[in-house]
Amino acid sequence: MNRRGFLRAVGAPGLGLLALPHAMAAPGALDVQVFKSPSCGCCAAWAAHMKAAGFTVRVAEVHNAAVERKRLGMPDRYGSCHSATVGGYVLEGHVPAEDVRRLLATRPKAIGLSVPGMPATAPGMEVPGRTDPFQVLLIGADGQSSVFATHRK
Repeated sequence: MNRRGFLRAVGAPGLGLLALPHAMAAPGALDVQVFKSPSCGCCAAWAAHMKAAGFTVRVAEVHNAAVERKRLGMPDRYGSCHSATVGGYVLEGHVPAEDVRRLLATRPKAIGLSVPGMPATAPGMEVPGRTDPFQVLLIGADGQSSVFATHRK
């Protein structure tokens, strides 16, 4: 197929895909889609953290976050109370906005980032007086993890 045939096949909407990497280079302009339980306050606090960091946040209330996690391809062992997507990646749990920005800037081949469990010092989970360190994991396409960032409060 020649270039002209390709352009006819994909049409104008396909041309928009050519600009996608450029759009991903500006993380502040990206949408974060959050999937959370209607009754979870810490998830709403994390969404507020992301908004305060300049992300556009959309929230979908779901009855079972584990179903969304599975649909998005994040292994259950990295689970937390909510899942989110941004720039083609999955975010699981209370991932700091600064780590999301770094993920989007470096674009590793990965499923996304996870803060398993609900650490008392992660964004949206802050407990006054707690100084517990926590790690953000990079979840590779093979489902294996490596430490992406360590946060000490």
